[in-house]
Amino acid sequence: MKLRVVILAAGKGTRMRSSLPKVLHTVAHKPMVQHVIDCAKRLNPHAINLVYGHGGELLKEAINDASLHWNEQKEQLGTGHAVQQVSDELQADEKVAILYGDVPLLKPETLEQLLVASSQTDLGLLTMKLDDPTGYGRIIRDESGHVTGIVEQKDANPEQLSVNEVNTGIMVASGDALKRWLSALSNDNAQGEYYLTDIVAMAASENVQIASTHPSETTEVEGANNRIQLAALERAYQRRVAERLMTEGVTLMDPTRFDCRGTITVGNDVVIDVNVVLEGDVELEDGVVIEPNTVIRNSRIGKNTRIKANSHIEDAQIKTGCQVGPFARLRPGAILENGAQVGNFVEMKKSRLGEGSKASHLTYLGDAEVGRNANIGAGTITCNYDGVNKSKTIIGDGAFIGSNSSLVAPVTIGKDATVGAGSVITRDIDDRHLAVARGKQRNIDGWQRPKKKEQ
Repeated sequence: MKLRVVILAAGKGTRMRSSLPKVLHTVAHKPMVQHVIDCAKRLNPHAINLVYGHGGELLKEAINDASLHWNEQKEQLGTGHAVQQVSDELQADEKVAILYGDVPLLKPETLEQLLVASSQTDLGLLTMKLDDPTGYGRIIRDESGHVTGIVEQKDANPEQLSVNEVNTGIMVASGDALKRWLSALSNDNAQGEYYLTDIVAMAASENVQIASTHPSETTEVEGANNRIQLAALERAYQRRVAERLMTEGVTLMDPTRFDCRGTITVGNDVVIDVNVVLEGDVELEDGVVIEPNTVIRNSRIGKNTRIKANSHIEDAQIKTGCQVGPFARLRPGAILENGAQVGNFVEMKKSRLGEGSKASHLTYLGDAEVGRNANIGAGTITCNYDGVNKSKTIIGDGAFIGSNSSLVAPVTIGKDATVGAGSVITRDIDDRHLAVARGKQRNIDGWQRPKKKEQ
């Protein structure tokens, strides 16, 4: 059957104490609701309906996805009322999975299991057993173990409160049956709301066999109503990623002090030290070592490269056998060819450092093209910006740039050319030439230092 996914995302999230809708608060730098959408898409549904309410414009702006069906819940009158906003779109020949925009860690495999379990019936529930079920709706079963209903804690009697199997809210229903049950919902309860859970009792009264499955871990179905719970979800997500990486052969020096905020692809024998943050799309090839306190964003790190401590790398490509840092910054467009080295307090932007070339200390390379086996001395800068336009510096193979030099672009330094330390280079240098461009030194005998004037 076709699959429709309905995601409930209309809550304000008052306990977050934020101007953002609750579902836009992030786990691993991604809105919680985006995690849910991504999970849903893994199942190839023919439609995804997002039920929104508070902060709808902010939500639409943040989740810019033309494939979604947007359904507004103008008044928040309960979960049943939320799903009713989709009633007109429900089809008889589809299964409908109901998910929650503030429950970001649900695995596609768990939802697939529920779909399989409920494939031959009109209703399936995702339930779990808790040592402390306080706050959750209780799953009520008859003597034969069949589900007969769900009772919310506010409406439960003492016997029902002793039940430790609870409702996660996640369910799968046939489109025609769900539409029928939604139309029969009542708000005759302690909260005066339309509970989606009431459809379970309706199904049982029709002798529908209600299927149930369980998630592999409770964090899959936990939501976030405040910052404390959000932080707990963040750590659960990071633990999940860390465990996956370690099973793929990555050495994490301390899995509790590692953060992945995107997608990471790894080779063999990768070592990641503490307080490393990986963001966006990151690829670490075989033998990469990343030292502490490093941030890498949207970058590819080649085989047997070492990223030394406290480096920051963004939108860069680093090839085989390179060294970067410590305290290096590679900005967007930085490329290191095989065996290149960038040392402490070196910054690169939109520049290529050729094979075997080195910029070891206190250097800025902006809009530069450096050839093979060149050496860039400490304190060298490419003066690439005139206040309006940016220009390019080209440094040939084997060139040697003396310390504390300024290369005023546009300028070309030839192959095996040498720039004397302290030079300001404004004109091209031919191959194998030496260029020295600095003020003439004068040594003045008998120089008297200025004295402080008397008051």
